[in-house]
Amino acid sequence: MEVFALVGPLYRRVQRRIEQDAAPDLSVGVRAVLDLLREHGPMTVPQMGRAQSLSRQFVQRMVNDAAAGGLVESIPNPAHQRSSLIRLTDDGRTAITAVTAREHALLRQASGSLTDADVTACVRVLSRMLELFDDVDVSDGDPPR
Repeated sequence: MEVFALVGPLYRRVQRRIEQDAAPDLSVGVRAVLDLLREHGPMTVPQMGRAQSLSRQFVQRMVNDAAAGGLVESIPNPAHQRSSLIRLTDDGRTAITAVTAREHALLRQASGSLTDADVTACVRVLSRMLELFDDVDVSDGDPPR
C-alpha cells in the first residue's frame, strides 16, 4: 500500500509539471496519445485505449484535441474501413520530441543518487504490480483525476 500511496501523488505531480512545461495546448492526455503514436506508429483509437488502459471515449477526446491542433491526422485503415488509423503529423512529431526531451532532462536532474540498478528494480516491481491488475476493465470510464 505504501507504493500506491507514493505512486498516486508522484503521477499527479508529474502530470502537472508536464502540462506546465509543455505547449499551452498539449494536455497530459494529448501528450500520451502523441507519445504512443511516436513509439508504435499509426494506431486506431481502440488500440490506443487498450494500450493505455483508458476508455475509447477518453482517447477519442484526446485524439480530437490533438487533431484540432494539427498534431495528428486520420488515415484509412486497410484492416478495418470503419476504424481509421491515427498518425502523427510533422508538427505532432516535433511537439512530442520537444516535450520528451524536456522530460528526460528533468528526470536526469531528479535521479540524484539513484543507480541504474535502482531504476531497473523499480521498473520491475511496478511492472509486476501492473500485471496483477490486468483483469481490471477500464473500458467504461475516464481515468481518475
